[in-house]
Amino acid sequence: MHAFVKGFDRLLALLAGVAMIAAFVSVGLGVIARLAGWDIAGLDAYAGYSIAAALFLALPQTLRRGEHIRVTLLLERAGPKLRNALEWWALGAGLALAVYLAFFAVRLVLSSHEMHDVSQGADATPLWIPQLAMALGCIGFALSMADALLSRLSGRSYFERAGGEAVRAE
Repeated sequence: MHAFVKGFDRLLALLAGVAMIAAFVSVGLGVIARLAGWDIAGLDAYAGYSIAAALFLALPQTLRRGEHIRVTLLLERAGPKLRNALEWWALGAGLALAVYLAFFAVRLVLSSHEMHDVSQGADATPLWIPQLAMALGCIGFALSMADALLSRLSGRSYFERAGGEAVRAE
């Protein structure tokens, strides 16, 4: 499972990069269009979709690199037994929340598709299309949380080193 999740994380990170480029192109094209006096409908919406896609698609890789914001004040002051218990609790609670989020993100995509829900903006994009990136990112995040929990259970380190520095696995 570890190799599959790691590969899926990398694919989602690549897609997040593509989404960031799409956001840059949308914003840049919007600036150029305004300067030229053109009206390109929906560019703001596409930039927003791309930014949201980049955010959600990058969740698993951000977790793997240990770059999510974490509060470590309590963990640094806790003894080894309490710290261990808190880390297990954090991984379990994180997995539960990630699965919950993924379930409802997928449900949102399915209901938007069934209802033929479209954007209220000038683009009139079927909403299930940009929501799909959110659902994929949430699924990837849930898989990554499960992989982190299983890695801890087996005694392996899940978190990668970022920039040559050791990442703390709180």
